[in-house]
This record gives sequence, structure tokens and C-alpha cells, in this order.
Amino acid sequence: MGTMPKYFKRVFDDYQVLVKVNPEDWTGTELIIHPDGKVEKTEMEFDDEIMEDLAVDEFVAGNALEFNLYLAKS
Repeated sequence: MGTMPKYFKRVFDDYQVLVKVNPEDWTGTELIIHPDGKVEKTEMEFDDEIMEDLAVDEFVAGNALEFNLYLAKS
């Protein structure tokens, strides 16, 4: 069984960013939720320092349910 994805989020002034990281291959998805409800999706490739980078950027732990609800709108 593989490593489960990790979810992070950060709320900015008028939008929020949700990030899913797959620790096995350092791929993932970034969702930007705009004030009008529009969801912008970007497939990402990270390096093995992404967890530290997210912590420095003040991201907090998110969850799969919230991420997938927004992903369905993208």
C-alpha cells in the first residue's frame, strides 16, 4: 500500500489555495478558489522539500473532503 496524499490549505485576503501532495512521487494538484467561486486547477510537480516550503508559507493541514469538493467544481 502506498503513502496517502497530504492536503494543505491557506486563506489569503480574498482567495484560498488548497494543495494536494503525493509523497510517493512528489506530484500533486493546486486549487485556487477565487472570491467569485471560480476554481483554478493546476497539476504540479514538487521536490522533496515541499513540506518545509508549505510550512514556511504558513499553509496548514487540510483534508481530502474539502479538497475534493472544490476539485469537483474545477
